[in-house]
Amino acid sequence: MKRRIVIKIGSNVLTRKDGKLDVTRMSALVDQIAWLRKNGIEVIVVSSGAVACGRRELTIDHSLDSVEQRQLFSAVGQVKLVGLYYDLFREFGIHVGQVLTMKENFEPGEQYQNQRACMTVMLENDVLPIVNENDTVSVTELMFTDNDELSGLIAQMMKADTLILLSNIDGIFDRHPDDPEAKLIKTVAPGRDLSEYIQPEKSAFGRGGMHSKYTTASKVSQSGIRVIIANGERENILTDLIEHPDVTLHTEFQPKTE
Repeated sequence: MKRRIVIKIGSNVLTRKDGKLDVTRMSALVDQIAWLRKNGIEVIVVSSGAVACGRRELTIDHSLDSVEQRQLFSAVGQVKLVGLYYDLFREFGIHVGQVLTMKENFEPGEQYQNQRACMTVMLENDVLPIVNENDTVSVTELMFTDNDELSGLIAQMMKADTLILLSNIDGIFDRHPDDPEAKLIKTVAPGRDLSEYIQPEKSAFGRGGMHSKYTTASKVSQSGIRVIIANGERENILTDLIEHPDVTLHTEFQPKTE
């Protein structure tokens, strides 16, 4: 049976400091995902970046509230984002499929079964699922906390072996990462509480932050899935996590076993 990995790519990984999409980094991550697939690993991508894409595409000369902005920018940006993925993966002969989902689709029942069946048939036919929240209709209480939460639910739904959360820092540190004395916490045993080390800051372009990654990692690892928090800005991070895990900087949450 093939290994199955869910890779969540955050907005801060996909965007430059000016808020524009970083196509160079996106291309590098696609290269690495193609390598993973070539080496027999099934991959599901949970990708942020739609709202950031749309925000840079449009010039709005009138005021919009936060819900209107999210709906408008995500509708325009999702097209651009998936179009770029399509073009980049096509160079490797990889077919991609878009999965837009909402929180209610993870409640037990027909919608849950339909979504799992859809993604299963995609994987069985060698199609790479690219998942994002349907921000055009998901607002307020209907929203996921962020794509960290979504990726954790996808990993559990699809019975993945590993969930990789790509951020713009190497993982969880024992103090603020900017502190020169800070040390990376490399391994987290099942049930270990790291909440005292988690900084409250949100990411610049996304809704999440390290708190949401820690919450997702703790929950998902309790279900028996290994979770890795790593820096998506590092060169060859995905291939290094597979080939050189002992020397690659990251925080790994060890899965709870029966």
